[in-house]
Amino acid sequence: MAETTQTTARNALDQPPSFKRRGLLFVLSSPSGAGKSTISRKLLADDPGLNMSVSATTRPPRPGEVDGRDYHFVDLARFREMTTDNQFLEWAHVFDHRYGTPRAPVEAMLEAGHDVLFDIDWQGAQQLHQLAGGDVVRVFILPPSMVELERRLRGRGTDSDDVIERRMARSHGEIAHWDSYDYVLVNDDAEACFAKVRTILHAERLKRSRQTGLIGFIRKLGRDD
Repeated sequence: MAETTQTTARNALDQPPSFKRRGLLFVLSSPSGAGKSTISRKLLADDPGLNMSVSATTRPPRPGEVDGRDYHFVDLARFREMTTDNQFLEWAHVFDHRYGTPRAPVEAMLEAGHDVLFDIDWQGAQQLHQLAGGDVVRVFILPPSMVELERRLRGRGTDSDDVIERRMARSHGEIAHWDSYDYVLVNDDAEACFAKVRTILHAERLKRSRQTGLIGFIRKLGRDD
C-alpha cells in the first residue's frame, strides 16, 4: 500500500504543470477561393478550444447560409449604427458591402478562456493587430496559381462572371499585403495546408509570452531548492 502511494506521488510530480495563458486571436486571410473558409471549418471541427468569430455583414445571405452561424446579416442603417457605437473590433468595405467583427462576443469568448478564429481580409487583420498586438496571430493563405484560383471560384458556382472578374482583380491587391502576416502558406493541397495551420495554432499557444502562470511556477521552483 505504501509503495502504491509513493508511486502515485511520483507520477503526479512527473506530470507537466498546466499554466494559465492569454487567449489568442487567430486570423486566417486569403484571396476569395484560396481555401481559408474550408480550413477554418476543419480547425473548428478539430479543436474544441477554438471558437469562430461571426462577422456582421450588409450583404444578402447566399443559399444555405444561416443568420448567426455564418454571418449576422444586418441592413446598412444597423451596420452604421454599430460602427458609430464602437461595437466593432474591425470593419471593412468589400465589394459594395460592409463586414465587421462584433466586439462583445469576442471579448466574452476570451473571458471564457477560448481562442478566437477570424476569417477576415488584410484590412481587418491590420486593425486587429493595431488593437491587440501580440495576442494576434496572422496567417495568409496563397493559391498555387492565379489560374487555379479562378478555376476554384468558377467551380463554386455561386458568382456571376462579373463578380468572379472583380474577385480576381481584387486578389492581386490582397496578395500584395502578404508581408504584413506572421505566416504565409501555399494551399496546393488542402489537407497538407490544414495540417500546417493547425501546427501554427498549437505552437503559438505554447509561446512563453502567453504562459501567464509561468513566472509563478519558476518562483516556486526556486523556493523548492
